[in-house]
Amino acid sequence: MKIDRRQEVGRHDKKLKLVPYAFCAMLFALCFSAEAQQPVGKVPRIGFLANGSASDPPTALRLDAFRQGLRELGYADGKNINIEYRYAGGRFERLQELAEELVRLKVDLIVVTTDLTALAARKSTLTIPIVMASSGNPLGSGLVASLARPGSNVTGLYNYSPELVGKRLELLKEVVPKVTRFAFLNSPDGTASRAGFEDQGKAAAKSLDVQFQLEEVKAPASDLEGVFQAMVKQHIGAFVMSSAPLLGFHRKKVLQLVEQTRIPAIYPDLEWATDGGLMSYGANIVDQYRRVATYVDKILKGAKPADLPVEQPKKFELVINLKAAKQIGLTIPASVLLRVDKVIK
Repeated sequence: MKIDRRQEVGRHDKKLKLVPYAFCAMLFALCFSAEAQQPVGKVPRIGFLANGSASDPPTALRLDAFRQGLRELGYADGKNINIEYRYAGGRFERLQELAEELVRLKVDLIVVTTDLTALAARKSTLTIPIVMASSGNPLGSGLVASLARPGSNVTGLYNYSPELVGKRLELLKEVVPKVTRFAFLNSPDGTASRAGFEDQGKAAAKSLDVQFQLEEVKAPASDLEGVFQAMVKQHIGAFVMSSAPLLGFHRKKVLQLVEQTRIPAIYPDLEWATDGGLMSYGANIVDQYRRVATYVDKILKGAKPADLPVEQPKKFELVINLKAAKQIGLTIPASVLLRVDKVIK
């Protein structure tokens, strides 16, 4: 059969014209398919649950340290990571609601500040990783099975050192050698850690031949005044402050009452001394918040919380506020000043 060469050329030209369109269609299909397969929320979303408020200076300071730690690891909020902040503002009954809100947002992990926030988050999810910035007692609270292998979706850093109560009492006794009646100021939200702290304090008191009793703040600011009045009536000469979240949230009020009653005290962390407290001995909490970023980084890269050991404080700092000492008429002994890590003038 004879083939018309013009018809054959025409068909060939049509095929050539169709090739670019077919190629473009194929590329579009591939791109659409790839886009459809990308996980929703490509930028990791981190939840941050705090007891206090955004305007609370200690909370702001700790948050800055956390964000600095993230920046050092290459993360920038709003760029390659998004952080959802939730603050209870001292209303601890709201923690559960806020934790559930973060879970509904499907965050990739939740950073929590204390045992109270950790428990609220754990009650809300057993799958989303939870990273503790400064747990009071993760074992006693049932948050982890062990420090070496948490065995759950909770890990991070903790600050549970009951033996420090005895050490704080010894340091305070050196500063106020004539005092024989001491108190341990605590609140109900510190109950999980109370027994260990009290036992250590009583043991140290026995060796120092002084009295050591519990004074508990059962409600916010109004009850604080009653507790301080009771300490004055009982001739409490000095007290050791608990790290209970309620007391930390009312730090300003506590320090005002200390100034009014002129009762010397030693506090659990640097922030108390910085804000006007006489002295502090404990782990550097701000540094712990900076180190939390390493846990966030590891988990985002695939590590499982159950396999990440809970980190203990590696260093404890003694801080003296000389201005506070002067206000209540105290002279810090040279033996104590020689061991100080930081002096606030």
